[in-house]
Amino acid sequence: MVKNRKNILFALLAAAVVLTATVPILRVIYPLRYYDIIGSMSEKYDLDKFIVMGIIKAESNYIHDARSHVAYGLMQITENTALDIAERMNIEITESDLDNPMINIEIGCYYLNFLYNYYGDIDVALAAYNGGMGNVNRWLNDDMYSSDGTVLHDIPFPETKKYVRNVNKYAWIYGKLYPG
Repeated sequence: MVKNRKNILFALLAAAVVLTATVPILRVIYPLRYYDIIGSMSEKYDLDKFIVMGIIKAESNYIHDARSHVAYGLMQITENTALDIAERMNIEITESDLDNPMINIEIGCYYLNFLYNYYGDIDVALAAYNGGMGNVNRWLNDDMYSSDGTVLHDIPFPETKKYVRNVNKYAWIYGKLYPG
């Protein structure tokens, strides 16, 4: 009986050590930089800050000058999208401005807010953020992907399907790691 208690106590202690050590490791894997900017822009554009964190994790892994073949910065904004949004915001930007975390996050949040207001569903907005509004509009009008024209029950682009799933997963993880 005493040995069983010792084993249980040891198992509980080991679990506590593992859990305590896990959070710092996860915070390396899921970094959080630009918290003040993310918080203020999420609030300004009425967005869940954890979704914004998830987008940044999925898009650039918090590398402020990340580049893909067409997109720039933390939230991976294309030049055409950035210029369109800047015009709507009545500001002037250059391509190099997209490496500025403040500008990139604000433009990304403005765009995500626009998509969310347009579609009324965050997953559909995320699909449009990644796959483009033209594709999402076609999917919403196709019974194979949407039964009601407002929510996608399937996404035919594997990359976009994975993107929406990952952003939601990362948002959940960020919410657990950085709840305050």
